[in-house]
Amino acid sequence: MATVNFKNSFMVKPAEPTWTGPLPLSEWDQIGTITHVPTIYFYQNSPELDSNSIINTLKDSLSRALVPFYPLAGRLRWIGNGRLELDCNAEGVRFIEAESQAKLESLGDFSPSPEYEYLVPSVDYSIPIQEIPPLLVQVTRFQCGGISLSFTISHAVVDGPSALHFISEWARIARGEPLSMAPFLDRRVMRAGEPPVDSLPVSGHDHEEFNHPPLLLGQSNNLEERKKKTTVAMLKLSKSQVEKLKNMANEGKNGSGTRPFSRYETVTAHVWRCACKARGHMPQQSTALGICVDSRSRIQPPLPLGFFGNATLDVIAVSCAGELVSKPLGFAASKIRVAIMTVTSEFVKSGIEFLKNQPDLTKFQDLHALGGTEGPFYGNPNLGVVSWLTLPMYGIDFGWGKEVYMGPGSHDFDGDSLILPNPKEDGGLILALCLQVGHVEAFKKYFYEDIM
Repeated sequence: MATVNFKNSFMVKPAEPTWTGPLPLSEWDQIGTITHVPTIYFYQNSPELDSNSIINTLKDSLSRALVPFYPLAGRLRWIGNGRLELDCNAEGVRFIEAESQAKLESLGDFSPSPEYEYLVPSVDYSIPIQEIPPLLVQVTRFQCGGISLSFTISHAVVDGPSALHFISEWARIARGEPLSMAPFLDRRVMRAGEPPVDSLPVSGHDHEEFNHPPLLLGQSNNLEERKKKTTVAMLKLSKSQVEKLKNMANEGKNGSGTRPFSRYETVTAHVWRCACKARGHMPQQSTALGICVDSRSRIQPPLPLGFFGNATLDVIAVSCAGELVSKPLGFAASKIRVAIMTVTSEFVKSGIEFLKNQPDLTKFQDLHALGGTEGPFYGNPNLGVVSWLTLPMYGIDFGWGKEVYMGPGSHDFDGDSLILPNPKEDGGLILALCLQVGHVEAFKKYFYEDIM
């Protein structure tokens, strides 16, 4: 493996004075994944990349981007009862410069590999949270003149749409263009910092998504499963394979009056079934699927454009492995559809109220990366499938052309998966899937065989 040398590391602060003070976080900010999420972009050598000016360009434009997006220059802090707030103190973003002895070609198809560990900023969670920047950036120059640009962003501060909003605006500023859309920073639209309203009527939502998902049959906890070694596979589906799956899922649906299952519902149903088979589940094994839904346009009134924070929330579909595997693909897809349809304005509001009334939020936080075992575990027999299908994540140009590859950084939690569009094939998809080492080969076999 090629050596990566770290040359420099410093804090980039907002270019002008920004508002300082405590920014209350919403309940959705403080549950689920509250650690950092990595993404990486690779850029081929070009005349514009042929100088050290790119570091100055990135630092200068980042500093200017942090003026409107100043929460990213702040620091999180615990305020008791498993709750967090964001201290907007302009302490800045960690910016790392590195050099690799490798050439971009040596990374092949850019599938996540152990080398990524040195190309993406690592976060030391052993230090107090108030010392950890919500955003860390690393630029690595390769021997061929190409670069990688990676970001790791705190999920307690922003979700995927907000993170990409920031990255695309930063790129615009780097190209010398004005801001396209200012971030909307007031999280009170999600009732951030407000006390519970005890008089709210009970909505009829039991919010089972906040319960811990099923355990393997015969187990009383998931501690052994959490320890098992995992690996990442990047599995491609062609446009025709996606269409074939959609036809399989929608078989017998003709004239039922409901719209056909979407790409996400179909492919996720297929992933769920294949995982049950690959993991060798007993027919009566209960299994939960975590689904991430963006509530921005589902809330009434819709959230303001440019809302900057977390508005994506997890819902779950639950079934038994035997049913999923023996029934047609449409059965699993319909379970997923029902879960997504529960996300209404009323559901979001009652979920916020439910969380506000909890004495402590720790049990709702996925602290796996911090070594915690109290939070929900979506590994075996469960999984989570996140859609990046509609995120504007491709074509990020900082002034030296668009990336040759963009993808998730390393993710090493069993059951963690993403569906992304294949930028090289219109209508094609890529599944980035993390499973236990012992299950991956069987999963690949079912994943492609079952489409035949």
